[in-house]
This record gives sequence, structure tokens and C-alpha cells, in this order.
Amino acid sequence: MPFSHSTQISAIVGFIEQLQPHSILDVGVGMGQYGFLARTNLENINLFVVDGAKAIQRAKSDWKVRIDGIEAFKTYRTPVHDYAYNDIYWNDTQKILPTLPDNQYELIIAVDILEHFDIEDGIEFLGHLKRIAEKKVLVSTPKTFIHQEIEANPYENHRSLWSQEQLEEQGFTQFIKNEESWIAVCSP
Repeated sequence: MPFSHSTQISAIVGFIEQLQPHSILDVGVGMGQYGFLARTNLENINLFVVDGAKAIQRAKSDWKVRIDGIEAFKTYRTPVHDYAYNDIYWNDTQKILPTLPDNQYELIIAVDILEHFDIEDGIEFLGHLKRIAEKKVLVSTPKTFIHQEIEANPYENHRSLWSQEQLEEQGFTQFIKNEESWIAVCSP
């Protein structure tokens, strides 16, 4: 579905805050919760100008962190997307990722998207993420297979289950503790 399991949100946002990236690509943004949380937690003092009793919202052009996203299902678009993201590619990740240059983003996050690929396509997907990331790639995927078929949005169908060993084989060697999901980090 277009949102993340609540047990992993604080761990992922904590990782983002610790890294303090200046550029993020959020792959599979869904309803935009990670873009919004990254924006408010990384950019907080740059979002508003407060002068005594007067406060105004800063223009996006004054923000210090670039947060872009990719989302294939345009129906998920909400005002959150327009606020939190600099740019969003509204298209299939398998069409967009090959067109992006190497090392374009300090951090790439792909939260609850890997299970939507079969294993072979997932390996190709992870390869693109590692190529495009300058510093870190963070992915999360459920530890157990959750059958999911969404007729209205086939991008939501679950096609694979990933193990810690499979993620390690792809270069993801750091794991953030979570009971329900593998939250794995790679340094390309």
C-alpha cells in the first residue's frame, strides 16, 4: 500500500537525521510520508522565518535539502507531494532509474518497494540504486511474505520475499533492528 508499516518509521527517519544528506531520492513515494518526514526533520529551521511576532514560510528555493521522488501510480498524489518534494518522476521506476546519472543523490531510500519486484528485477533495481547513490542506499522489505494483489494498482502486487542473506549478497551489510521488516543499508 502507499504507506509504510509504522514500526519502521522512527528507525528510518532516525537514520536519515543521523546521515544529514543534502540530497535524497525517495523511490516509490506512495503518499509521500518519508519525503514529508525527511523535509521537516532535516530542513526544520529553513522552513520558516520567524521574526518576533511575525512568521512566514520560506520559499522552496531557499530550502537547503533536495528531495526528489519516483512514483508510478499518479492516483497517490496528494498536497504532501507538492509541499515536501522538489521534483517527482511520475513513472515506472524501471523506466526512470536507468536514465539517472551515477552518484546523483547522497541518499536513496526505497521503503517497502523491493517486494513488488521478482528477484531478478529486484537485483537489477538494487544495482541502479547503488549506482545512483553517492553515500548510502536504504531499503526496507517485509521479513515474511504478505500476499497482496491490488487490481486498481498492479504496482502494489507482492512478487518476492527477501532474506537477510540475499540483501547481504547485494552489498547491504548494515541492518537496522526491526521486528517486521529488513531495514538494510548499503554504502556503494
